[in-house]
Amino acid sequence: MAMKLSQSLKQTQNLMMTPQLQQAIKLLTLTHLEMTNVIAQEMVENPVLEEISEDDERVEETTAEHQEEDKLTIETTEATTQDFETPTVFEKDDFDWNSYIENYNSTSSSGPTPQDMAAPDPDELPSYENMVSKSISLPEHLEWQLRMENPTEQEFSVAQRIIHNLDNSGYLQTTMDEIIAEVGIDRELAMSVLQTIKRLDPVGCGSTTLEECLLAQAQLLEHRSPLVEKIIIEFLPLLQKKDYDKMSKEIGVSKEKIKEAELVIQTFNPKPGLLVSAEETQYVTPDIYVLEMGGEFVVQVNDDGVPRLRISNLYQALMKQGPDKEAKEYVQDKVRSALWLIKSIQNRQRTIIKVAKSIVRQQRDFFKKGPAFLRPMVLKDVAEEIGMHESTVSRVTTNKYMHTPIGTFELKYFFSSGIGKEGGTEISSEALKLRIKKMIENENPKRPLSDQKIAEVLSREDLQVARRTVAKYRELLRIPSSADRKSKEGT
Repeated sequence: MAMKLSQSLKQTQNLMMTPQLQQAIKLLTLTHLEMTNVIAQEMVENPVLEEISEDDERVEETTAEHQEEDKLTIETTEATTQDFETPTVFEKDDFDWNSYIENYNSTSSSGPTPQDMAAPDPDELPSYENMVSKSISLPEHLEWQLRMENPTEQEFSVAQRIIHNLDNSGYLQTTMDEIIAEVGIDRELAMSVLQTIKRLDPVGCGSTTLEECLLAQAQLLEHRSPLVEKIIIEFLPLLQKKDYDKMSKEIGVSKEKIKEAELVIQTFNPKPGLLVSAEETQYVTPDIYVLEMGGEFVVQVNDDGVPRLRISNLYQALMKQGPDKEAKEYVQDKVRSALWLIKSIQNRQRTIIKVAKSIVRQQRDFFKKGPAFLRPMVLKDVAEEIGMHESTVSRVTTNKYMHTPIGTFELKYFFSSGIGKEGGTEISSEALKLRIKKMIENENPKRPLSDQKIAEVLSREDLQVARRTVAKYRELLRIPSSADRKSKEGT
């Protein structure tokens, strides 16, 4: 039987995580302080990078007055993910580095738009008290992530029971049988919700045993290892005793392989919940300032402490001098790295501005009237408006803070799912908390409002909220039940 050989072409697309793309993504997730530290480190390691001094700025401003028409022709476009994925002009052998650097320095030194990047008035800066923030609790951290999964009411209900029965280490302090009986949910659905919680950050929360916690982390490894999972499931006691000989014999692999698997297991966290501490006090620097001017809200990115960078004039001169190939390659490599850093910083600041402006537009009533008017909004709402992926919006909201006329808020605060629609008005979870808290504060101490009564009052205000939903948010506010409030009043 003859074999027939043939050739065919197949075009495929693959996303390559280049170092430049990784750097851009990393910068997007950093806090303001972390970013300035990264820039400072890069300036130490890369001699090509140079900060524009105040004298340089004055000279450039004077020159700019005579070159206004030329500057109007220069367009500064936002660096997108696609820019980082495709081959760039920096990789071409015949690229004119000298003219590019001169042009890049002249355009980048002019900086972003004055309105977006201007430093806020010192009188508008947040007070010291506003820069101190109590960190989020483990239940709050898990619940926020869960809402972004758009769970059904039944799924969210069982998830709430699981999340609020975790200890500080992240372990479940009750049985799933009790939770299933309490909620009245199908076992298969309940166990599916539990698996979802285990995959949330920090991974492994919701487990009941050490083996279960470590296995959850092993199953999310980039390269899963059957040996690691087998050791966790069947041989953890032997591993704790360092009995490599017995494990090697029973599993049928060498002791070296077992020790390699042990090193992987040692990277897991046996108490993942402790990664999120409610006791730690955080000192935050706002990334965004929202100022009210003439009845309109103006968004400004915090550029304080972020140096304005350019390519060093000294290294530009070196590139123009000798034909030394090795030296030229070294300088080009450093220039490439420097330009990517500058581009990534600009992209980060512009992306934060876009997300912040979208939040302000969609939450206008909040900024005008206060937290009680916070409307339901999820990552998708902002992503669709600004034309970016939800994951990008998620990175931007991580550890970023916005200073507003009514206080300093983490960007995550503005995102919450809608509650109580079903023919009535939809309300955000934060607004619902404030509504319930206010009702309880104004209740008759001798006849405190039950959860059912609060639900009925809300329904008369066109908010269809179930009794168990009221109970859930009352518990989040750490407010005792009506019976406990009444007995406390009686004592």
